[in-house]
Amino acid sequence: MKMCEVFQVSPSGFYKWLKNQQKPPSEKEAYKKVINQKISKSFHESMGTYGSPRVHDDLIEWGYTISKKTVARRMRELGLTATPKEKFIVTTDSNHSYPIYPNLVNRQFRVAEPNKIWVADITYIRTLEGWLYLSSVMDLFSRKIIGWSLGNTLEKELPLQALKMAMASRKPPEGVIHHSDRGSQYCSNDYIDLLKQNEMEISMSRKGDPYDNACIESFHATIKKDYLYRRRFNTRAEAIKAIHFYISSFYNEGRKHSTLGNCSPNKFEEKYKQSEVENIS
Repeated sequence: MKMCEVFQVSPSGFYKWLKNQQKPPSEKEAYKKVINQKISKSFHESMGTYGSPRVHDDLIEWGYTISKKTVARRMRELGLTATPKEKFIVTTDSNHSYPIYPNLVNRQFRVAEPNKIWVADITYIRTLEGWLYLSSVMDLFSRKIIGWSLGNTLEKELPLQALKMAMASRKPPEGVIHHSDRGSQYCSNDYIDLLKQNEMEISMSRKGDPYDNACIESFHATIKKDYLYRRRFNTRAEAIKAIHFYISSFYNEGRKHSTLGNCSPNKFEEKYKQSEVENIS
């Protein structure tokens, strides 16, 4: 047995090992393999964004009985680690002569129904071609991104296009609160006029306080952490395509939120509509 001599094992030990390799896996081992596959499936379908709590929720939803501790341990063993959140960075220039409006939201981010409070913000994405700017509008009820636009500059047209998209998709009733920071784009005459024409209430954060608009700031941190920082964009066009996909196909449709009972924005709104129908009937 030359192989036994090379690896310095006895023939009996070698045959015992070979026999064990030929055995079918035990029921416990087979179940562990299935669970590991499901953990990997949840993690990778979330594009590497889910930590153990959300992965655990997926497994429970799929009918598997497993503890959060076990999921966390298995994820460590499999080398599956979600990227940590980044801190808020203040980027708003509020030094302008436009009128400023009071804060009507005051960090009350829990909303009972859609189209009560919309929040808006602008963020920056780096590409090898230069900066790309993303303006987003979120419905606080479901954390759904209801309007967005992308552009090469921070001109007022950027948030205007996002707002127009939100209005076209939601057809808001009178009295919706629109909350933003004090940036010149949101205070511009054109933007304020559009809000007033649609009978929306205007609310703005306090100066230099991103936590007054934490939910939309958090979304922008999330899209960077989840998706954009994992990629290298040679052109703005590449980044635009990726962002459209992330918002419409992943974030709104599939990304779970702990604040929404681990539903995605679309799922949360569907459940709300269903409950409304049941209440009527």
